[in-house]
Amino acid sequence: MRNKRWYLTIIALIVIGLIFAYVKGKVVSEESWFDANRANVKTVAFDKGLPSFSELVKNVKPSIVNISTTTVIKGPDLRERFFGPSNPFGDFFGNDFFEKYFGDTPNRGFKQRSLGSGFIIDREGFILTNNHVIEKAQSIKVKLSDGKEYDAEVVGRDAKTDIALIKINAKQNLPVATFGDSDKLEVGDWVVAVGNPFGLEHTVTAGIVSAKGRVIGAGPYDDFIQTDASINPGNSGGPLLNLGGNVVGINTAIISGGQGIGFAIPINVVKDLLPQLKSKGKVVRGWLGVIIQKITPEIAKSFGLKESDGALVSDIMEQSPAEKAGIKRGDVIVSFNGKKIKDMDMLPRLVGSTEIGKKIKVGIIRDGKQIETEVVIGELKTLQASRKPQVEKDYGLVVQDITPEIAKHLNLKDKRGVIVTDVQPGSPAQDADIRSGDIIKEIGRRPIRNLMDFKEAMKRVSLKEGVVMLIKRENMTFYTVLRE
Repeated sequence: MRNKRWYLTIIALIVIGLIFAYVKGKVVSEESWFDANRANVKTVAFDKGLPSFSELVKNVKPSIVNISTTTVIKGPDLRERFFGPSNPFGDFFGNDFFEKYFGDTPNRGFKQRSLGSGFIIDREGFILTNNHVIEKAQSIKVKLSDGKEYDAEVVGRDAKTDIALIKINAKQNLPVATFGDSDKLEVGDWVVAVGNPFGLEHTVTAGIVSAKGRVIGAGPYDDFIQTDASINPGNSGGPLLNLGGNVVGINTAIISGGQGIGFAIPINVVKDLLPQLKSKGKVVRGWLGVIIQKITPEIAKSFGLKESDGALVSDIMEQSPAEKAGIKRGDVIVSFNGKKIKDMDMLPRLVGSTEIGKKIKVGIIRDGKQIETEVVIGELKTLQASRKPQVEKDYGLVVQDITPEIAKHLNLKDKRGVIVTDVQPGSPAQDADIRSGDIIKEIGRRPIRNLMDFKEAMKRVSLKEGVVMLIKRENMTFYTVLRE
């Protein structure tokens, strides 16, 4: 009996030992497999372009600068501070009177400071940034990565694309950023943004290209790169870099309240404009002289079009290159200089970047038939501001008389009204969707013939009650209401 129990005990111990050895071996095997595959996963991840960006940043950082600007905002008239806008004493008590008896009060204005970014593009000290970073600035300071500061001057700027070229005199060879090719960017590619957000110098963020060719309503030449690399106030003007450390864009815009949504101007757009900014200080653009609109599926069907590509011509300006070339209302422009027009927004960009006087082939569809015509590109003239524009601060409007030059440029047969030359952001005018180039025809149901009528009409209205305006914009006329 004892021998039997002894044998059973030995067998049980052997079985337990075998089970323990099996389990331990399996666990070790699984751990070894995990370690091996973890190494493989790490290798694959790095092979796919996920290494550290440290070397890239070290190479590029010296060429990236911080920009600080000072703008003097003019303060209110001293008489207004004491009597308000309705001064019953006229010019009897002038500013000299108040300065003499009340001291040097700070009515002359105050300084507004802002921050931005930029990058050096050649050893002579030329720096690219955004126009909105340096616009209206009385002084511009540039700080290099080594801490040295220099005064900068504006060489050229273009508000339509929000690009500016400034220059410092450093008297030394400066590190230079290298341009890349933004056309080669693909959605999903890794990009790095470097700048001065909220004054935090040389902040580096990384992300991917979220989209290309974005139109966000910033201007007629919108063609933005969208990225989820963090962009914040102060990043404006800084570079967007590819993994080779080359500049593929200029960080420019964000969406208020949005996260992971930033926009950059493609560097290829900048390359085309840079020679003019250097030599002329501004950008001279090509002009075709057509008013175009988007082709919706309904319009495509009614026009007998197989697809919605192209730009529909809704009107032609008199004596324009388009009219001289025989382009007509109702034509669909499908190609320009050999490039297919995918959508309406593409045509202004191509025309604007074309050399003045150059003969271009334009492909159009007319009555279902595709034809081709040649156009000699003209020069797009900028509306000249009036010497004494009427500024309505409370409304956020700047208007002027319609001069013969403006009427000719806009092909206006009816010169009655005033033209809007500026709308302040966040103002009642902007809230009412009034835009630069709009013509105000009526105020409070009173016809407006000129600037004098405008001034008189504005005296009789108030934002509290609402100001009804009749607006003419291109081929449409509509009413809008300005309120507080």
